[in-house]
Amino acid sequence: MSDDKLNLLNFNRQSLEAWFIEQGEQKFRATQILQWIHQYGVQDLNEMTNLSKSLRQRLLETTEIKLPEIALEQTAKDGTRKWLLRLADGNCIEAVFIPEDDRGTLCVSSQVGCALNCSFCSTGQQGYSRDLSIAEIIGQVWIAVRSLSADNKKHDHKVTNVVMMGMGEPLLNFDNVVAAMNIMMDDFAYGLSKRRVTLSTSGIVPAMQRLAEVSDVALAVSLHAPNDALRDVLVPINKKYPLRELLAVCKDYFKKDTRRMITMEYVMLDGINDSPQHAQELIKILRGIPAKVNLIPFNPFPGTQYKRSPQIVIDRFRDLLYSAGYTTITRKTRGDDIDAACGQLVGKVNDRTTRTRKLLRDIPITAAQ
Repeated sequence: MSDDKLNLLNFNRQSLEAWFIEQGEQKFRATQILQWIHQYGVQDLNEMTNLSKSLRQRLLETTEIKLPEIALEQTAKDGTRKWLLRLADGNCIEAVFIPEDDRGTLCVSSQVGCALNCSFCSTGQQGYSRDLSIAEIIGQVWIAVRSLSADNKKHDHKVTNVVMMGMGEPLLNFDNVVAAMNIMMDDFAYGLSKRRVTLSTSGIVPAMQRLAEVSDVALAVSLHAPNDALRDVLVPINKKYPLRELLAVCKDYFKKDTRRMITMEYVMLDGINDSPQHAQELIKILRGIPAKVNLIPFNPFPGTQYKRSPQIVIDRFRDLLYSAGYTTITRKTRGDDIDAACGQLVGKVNDRTTRTRKLLRDIPITAAQ
């Protein structure tokens, strides 16, 4: 394949329509291409039989459908599946599928590594290399859907939910993530509803404000602490965007639809953030915010200083929040025997952390098409 060919996975419907118009073609060709690629899993342009032979030939000369390579696939005892995906530059990322009785959730990565260096997260401890392209993000969905499908082609809806909670901070790769989520929700691609695609952020306030303007996906916030002093340690981006600014955005985030709620993610760390006092602080700062709380038992990784809170402590914390009127769920630990649990994704990263300061200074918040 030629390096100068356009990867069709890098287009959502709007950008693909614009490209076809530039080529002198009708824009409906975009929906045909999307269906062939994402609904039917076709990689060979010659198999797209509702395109003319001449158009197929032109596409073969100028475009390709290039996916990450599956370097390793593992299945945990509980049915959780993890893919280690090798990218063209040698970096590797991870994606995880979590089966439930009523849903199948795919956890998708947005960056190679992560620049935010959250102290309790294995991904954050390995450094940062680069953002993922649209093709590398949506390619994770394509690979999971095909791997889980009975005939390895047809999209049979085993993936019912997608969460941008894998490697990386999604809002530091704003345009590519939004474009990829648009493909996930496109009726001519994966057809997921806005409530079944969730973006999780550590709190990049300007990008959150922009996201509210251009996308209506579900939102989760990696909160993890009820005060600035503790959050500065656990989630260092808090030093740039403290709780006051973060919670102000959260309060008005779904003002156009008051039925919707933000999920506040809170990792339970033994003796660090799990006391009744911490619970009362959390109740106080969430007052007036349409939020539900997801308690996450800490998943250990080599070299970490943290331990998981005992179950009795987690239950007490949950009950205090529930008594205060907050819907509170303790997340099940899934896939930890293959290091696929929350906070354990590592991949293989060519660390370029000298870029971290620039990334946090020049956060991209432009709108994706």
